[in-house]
Amino acid sequence: MENQLKKALTPFKLWAIIVGMVISGMYFGWNNAMAFTSPVGFIIATLIVTVFYTAFMFCYAELATAMPKADGAGEYALKAVGRFGGFFAGFSALVEFLFATPAIAISIGAYVNFIVPAIPVTAAALVFYAIFVIINCVGVETAAMIETIVTIVAIAGLVIFAGATFTHVDMTKIFGGNVTRGGTIGVFNAIPFAIWFYLAAEGGAMSAEECKNPKKDIPKGFILAILTLVVLALVTFFCTAGILNLKALGATNSPLPDTLDVIFGKGNVLSKLMSFIGIFGLVASLHGIIIGYSRQVFAMSRSNYLPKFLSRVNSKGAPVAAIVVPSLIGMLFVLLNSTATIIVISSFGAIALHAISMISFFILRKKEPNMERPYKAPSYLAVIAIAIDAVFLVTVTYSNLSTVGWVIGAFALAIVYYAIYSKVTGSQAGAKVQEEKAV
Repeated sequence: MENQLKKALTPFKLWAIIVGMVISGMYFGWNNAMAFTSPVGFIIATLIVTVFYTAFMFCYAELATAMPKADGAGEYALKAVGRFGGFFAGFSALVEFLFATPAIAISIGAYVNFIVPAIPVTAAALVFYAIFVIINCVGVETAAMIETIVTIVAIAGLVIFAGATFTHVDMTKIFGGNVTRGGTIGVFNAIPFAIWFYLAAEGGAMSAEECKNPKKDIPKGFILAILTLVVLALVTFFCTAGILNLKALGATNSPLPDTLDVIFGKGNVLSKLMSFIGIFGLVASLHGIIIGYSRQVFAMSRSNYLPKFLSRVNSKGAPVAAIVVPSLIGMLFVLLNSTATIIVISSFGAIALHAISMISFFILRKKEPNMERPYKAPSYLAVIAIAIDAVFLVTVTYSNLSTVGWVIGAFALAIVYYAIYSKVTGSQAGAKVQEEKAV
C-alpha cells in the first residue's frame, strides 16, 4: 500500500497521546532516585529537568509545526545537517522509546502482581505488551481513541491519589533529616529518574503527520501537554515522598499503592483501586510509546534508512511491520527485568535526541530564515535547553559508567550499519539510474 499515514488527530487527541506516553512516569520509575539521594536532592534534579523540558518542548513545537512529519527529529536533523544527522536523530529516538517500553511493561506486570500475586510479573508484562501491539495495528483513529480514554482514567487516578494523601503529607519527611544525603553525586544519579517524569514527551512530534491541521494543532497539543505533566509530576512527588519511608520509596515498583498502604493499612480497598488505575497509566504510556516508535521506524524506512517493508501500511493506515518488528525487540528486553538499568539507557537516547534537535533548531534558524514557522519559540529557550542537556550528558555519564559502554556500543553498531546500508542502497540507486538511462 502507499506509505501515507491517515490524518485523524485533533489537538485534544495529540495532547492525550503526549501525556499518555509520559504519564506512567508518575506511577513508577522516578522513585528509584531515592536510593541515591534525599527528597531535597531529588527536588533539585526535578526542577532542573522541568526547566529543560519546558524550554525544549516550546522549541520542539516550532520544529514540529514547520515540518510536521512522522520522522520527528530525524526530519529536522536531515534538513539541518544532512542524511547522517537524520539517521542519528532517528536512532536516538529508537533507543529512548524502545528501552522505555519494556520498563513500562515490567511495571505493568508488577502492578498486576500486586493485585493478583499468582500472576507472574514477566508473563503479565508480555501479555499486555502483545495486546497493545495488536490494537496499534488496527489504525491510528482507534489507537488514539483508546489512548485518550486510558490517559483520562490515569489522570483521574492521580487526582484521587492526591485527594486521599495530601492531608497526610509530612513535610519533615521531605525537608527534614539528612537533606544532603548522597551529595552532588546523589543529585547526578537522580537525574535519569527525574527525566522519567517527562521522558517520551517529544514523541508527540512523531504523530505530527497525522494531525488534521498541524499548524494549529501541534503548538496547542504540545504546550498543554507539558504544562499538564509539570503539575502532575510535582503533585505525585510531594504526595508520595511526604508519606512513604525513604528506603521503601527507593525500592518499590508500585509507589502509589504502597503510599496508600501506609495511610490506610496493607491491602486496603483504595490501594487495590490505585493499583488497578495505575495499570491504566502504565498502559497509556505503553500504548502511546508503541505509536511513537512505530512511526519513527516507519519514517526511517520511508527515508531509506531501514528496509522498505517497514514503511508499508495496511487498509487502516497503520504501519504494521513498523509496529511488530521493534515490539519483538522490546519484548526481549522485558525478559531482562532490570527496570533501573533500562531507564538509564532510555535516558541516554533521550539526551542524544534532545541535543541533535536543538542543534538543528539553531542551524535551521540561520540556514532557513524564511522557512514557514506558524509557531515560533524565543531563541533563549533553545539556549537554556541545550545547556541543560549538556549537563544531563555529563552527569548521567558520570553516575552510570557501567552502563555507558552498552550505549556507546549500540551507537557504534548503528553507525557501522548506516555506513554499510547507505553504501548498498546508494549503489542500488545508482544502478537503477544507469539502467533507466540505458532504456
